[in-house]
Amino acid sequence: MHTEFLMGNAAIAMGAVAAGLNLISGYPGTPSTEVLETTAKKNTGNIYVEWSVNEKAALELAAGAAYSGARTMVTMKQVGLNVASDPLMSLAYVGVKGGMVIMVADDPGPISSQTEQDTRHFAAFSKLPCFDPSSVQEAYDMIGDAFEYSEKYHTPVLFRPTTRVCHGYASINVKDSEEYLVNTPEGFIKDSSKWVIFPRLSYNNHIKIEQRNEELSDVFSQYDKNIIIPATDNSCKKGIATHGISFSYVMEALSGQNAPRIMKVATPFPFPEKLAVEFLSGLDEVLCIEELDPVIEKELTYICGKYGLSVKIKGKLTHDVKPAGENSCKSVSENLSEFLGLVPTKAVERETPPQLPVRPPVLCAGCPHRASFFAVKEAMKGKKTAFCGDIGCYTLGNAMPLDMVDTCLCMGAGVNITQGIGKIEPDTTCFAFVGDSTFFASAITGVVNAVYNQADMTLVVLDNSTTAMTGHQPHPGTGRTMMGEIVEKVDIEAVLHGIGVKTVETVNPLELSKAVDCVKRVSSEKGVKAIIFRSPCAVLIKPSMPVSVDENKCVQCKKCINSLGCPGIVIKEGKVCIEQSLCTGCGLCKQVCPTKAIMGGERDE
Repeated sequence: MHTEFLMGNAAIAMGAVAAGLNLISGYPGTPSTEVLETTAKKNTGNIYVEWSVNEKAALELAAGAAYSGARTMVTMKQVGLNVASDPLMSLAYVGVKGGMVIMVADDPGPISSQTEQDTRHFAAFSKLPCFDPSSVQEAYDMIGDAFEYSEKYHTPVLFRPTTRVCHGYASINVKDSEEYLVNTPEGFIKDSSKWVIFPRLSYNNHIKIEQRNEELSDVFSQYDKNIIIPATDNSCKKGIATHGISFSYVMEALSGQNAPRIMKVATPFPFPEKLAVEFLSGLDEVLCIEELDPVIEKELTYICGKYGLSVKIKGKLTHDVKPAGENSCKSVSENLSEFLGLVPTKAVERETPPQLPVRPPVLCAGCPHRASFFAVKEAMKGKKTAFCGDIGCYTLGNAMPLDMVDTCLCMGAGVNITQGIGKIEPDTTCFAFVGDSTFFASAITGVVNAVYNQADMTLVVLDNSTTAMTGHQPHPGTGRTMMGEIVEKVDIEAVLHGIGVKTVETVNPLELSKAVDCVKRVSSEKGVKAIIFRSPCAVLIKPSMPVSVDENKCVQCKKCINSLGCPGIVIKEGKVCIEQSLCTGCGLCKQVCPTKAIMGGERDE
């Protein structure tokens, strides 16, 4: 063993590698992304690593490998589990041979997600065991346990860290490479009575699953990550039930004070019932502190009823803990102070820091998506329009002054929402914006639906040649894989033609006049048509020759600012100027300026 300073996601990856991982697949999504990327960096050549086209594909790939006896991991964020839920629910009934861990990172807040959904519910819904780490060290250790339980019970298991575990850092103990487990897959053995799901098989396996989960409830009551910490004062009749990062907040808040009995739940499903009965015995009240939903609170309430325990369970349902958002040291301390009647620790007086400036999320300086949105906006002036967005950097096109995203639901939904609006309002010119990565992940089927059902819409593919929002991961259109292989690019234009879209035009959005003309021409056609705005992500290119403002020509009309909202265009001393450190030389502002006061700006691509 040795010590390393690691991010939680890196610790999860290294724990999986140490546990004999054979294959890892996933789809990028904050806060989960670094698990697969770290595995790729630590790969000695014995692990197959793949960014799959979406979470469903990733889970099905890993299932096939697990059928063959491989130890596999799938990575995604909480909303990605929705995409993977179809195979997940059936796989719960079929089971696996090799260990299979489905790592789903939840995002309380939410910090970078559409929802605050709680994967612990999915565990109960799918009847799959769930592991809930409370620290970076525990995440590293627990991954190995998850693989062992998965193999022992022939079931996939869910592993549910949250953002503060995923992105927290700590010095932890990790195994030396010579201590790593080596797993040699047996290979796929044909057995249609096991691997082919039929109603009768599902019925029989359902019975076995319920029996298994009863057994696991007892087993998890003995699991060393589920713990009861005795009260410092035996006369205390109050208790705290918690889990995950909230356990760390509880321990920090109670440091140096008389602490009540504490239960940490590391396996929310199947719930460690016998341990919970031991925890509840002799208590009058329990406060449940958890993220996100009242899972522990409901379980303890049920157990009190089942065993006739007169313990009052408090938490989110009783409005003693806030119902949504992240917990924090401060919020937990306040909850505990009120519940336990503690005198809040007197804060150390410090100088009030200056107020930080408001920094709303914005498209990067030089981002080609800004040019794409502006071109469509210019082309559609005076027309009744609907602009349906999707998940990616380009969701930021909703901000002023662009104001070009009217809807955003989930990945791939914009293409279908556009069709729905168009069917009810045929006089509306409908656009669906989708990124190149999202196109491959979940938008293709929507386009097929549009062609088949004769929709009247314009698909706009914002092709910046990467998965920019989550850290520039490769996808089928980039021509490379996570294994470092150079492969044939999947051509978006060819795909669109192949599924029946007859008009497909590709244009550089930074050539503004051409882009505007293209939008006017293509959108005027009937049926399903597509524009591919192709220009690389500003972060991936080498900028050169930033633009500058000729003060003699500038009339301070501020059209460049009011039309584009580029963070590289600023006001200094009452005058418009270009922030040279931000400007990439894209030249879009030059083309917008009515007095030709902006000069320079040629960038290398």
